[in-house]
Amino acid sequence: MLGVEGDLVIRAPRAIIDGREQSAVVSVRGGRIVAIGALDTFSGKGSQIVDLADDEVLLPGLVDTHVHVNEPGRTEWEGFDSATRAAAAGGVTTIIDMPLNSIPSTVTVDALRIKREVAAPQVRVDVGFWGGAVPDHLGDLEALHEAGVFGFKCFLADSGVEEFPPLDADQFRTAMTETARLGALLIVHAEDAGTLAAATPASGRVYGDFLASRPPTAEDVAIAQVIDVTRETGGRSHVVHLSSASALASLRAARAEGLDVTVESCPHYLALDAEHIADGATSFKCCPPIRDHANQDALWAGLAASDIDFVVSDHSPSTADLKQFDAGDFGLAWGGIASLQVGLPAMWSAARERGHTLADVVRWMATATADRVGLHHKGRLAVGADADFVVFAPDEEWDVDVSALHHRNPVSAWADHHLTGQVRQTWLHGIRITNDSAPGGRLLTRGQR
Repeated sequence: MLGVEGDLVIRAPRAIIDGREQSAVVSVRGGRIVAIGALDTFSGKGSQIVDLADDEVLLPGLVDTHVHVNEPGRTEWEGFDSATRAAAAGGVTTIIDMPLNSIPSTVTVDALRIKREVAAPQVRVDVGFWGGAVPDHLGDLEALHEAGVFGFKCFLADSGVEEFPPLDADQFRTAMTETARLGALLIVHAEDAGTLAAATPASGRVYGDFLASRPPTAEDVAIAQVIDVTRETGGRSHVVHLSSASALASLRAARAEGLDVTVESCPHYLALDAEHIADGATSFKCCPPIRDHANQDALWAGLAASDIDFVVSDHSPSTADLKQFDAGDFGLAWGGIASLQVGLPAMWSAARERGHTLADVVRWMATATADRVGLHHKGRLAVGADADFVVFAPDEEWDVDVSALHHRNPVSAWADHHLTGQVRQTWLHGIRITNDSAPGGRLLTRGQR
């Protein structure tokens, strides 16, 4: 009999625990899970008892390690208040903020301090920070590492913002040599600048022309470079937002060789395809681009085979004017997809159609992401873990109304999409988050428990 008393007890006919769905009772004290038992053997007491409905499943809060919040400097695109409201509404209880698109970029300890000071009074979920590896600040990596960033982001091609320039081949090797020495993770936007320069630049309304301007070989060449430098330095590397399935074989071989290299993809690559993107539909522009359905099938095969480690949003919002909706010009429009609030239902809708389970989605979007950045007390329903929960209705259908989302701007490729699965409740450290909740998230540092 489970007799542990707690501040909160959740009785769930359905819960995802240890990689499978089962009934459970979860007891919480002091913001952490203190006991888990079978539903029919519960005998403990709690000051608050929550009974889930038969159509609801208890999930751990998602951990999204790829979110562009943009504050300070471009808060009109997104800020910590709106981003963390959207995260909570979408079942995401931990985000790791990208170092670029804010001004200043997080490439120095002073810039990190500014960002933390701005974020602290606003966040409704837990928030950590990536540092940036850019040419003029490679000497700042150690100080940022000691200040608690979760690793370092770099680009091998133009980032789209002048404050965050890319690394050339020598600079990239220098960066990974240093992150290897520190034991830090180097995460890489892997598109090869030379390959992109050789392609016809994007211009005009035709989506096929934009797609041709960023061919899969640009990713494949850059990922080969990442693998080579990982091997050379003994570093830890991670490839962000994989779009090209043709790179999977080299990544698989690298892991078989024992190299510490991982890779993520995103819901928009796994649920949207080029065949359904109309000319002029710049809301779908992102870099690397959404490719064809055959490529998508291969990405799903890679995910099923664990060649792709996890799935994150790459929430990259902007104001409507930057998307050039009137002109519909893919060459001029900002590249990025706002998806933080809809990532879980978008991914679940696509996953269930391909025969995957909610346990798979939890592994891809919560457990594996948490583990890669060292947050082993998150992304799982387990004794000792943070009491971060999502009450999810996997069969509830709905249509995305972007004006009703918490994103700062009603701009998203997911507009009007019909999705299955709705977040009904989100809990952080054993406290339910509502629209009226005061900010209660924490700022995380690497290695913090």
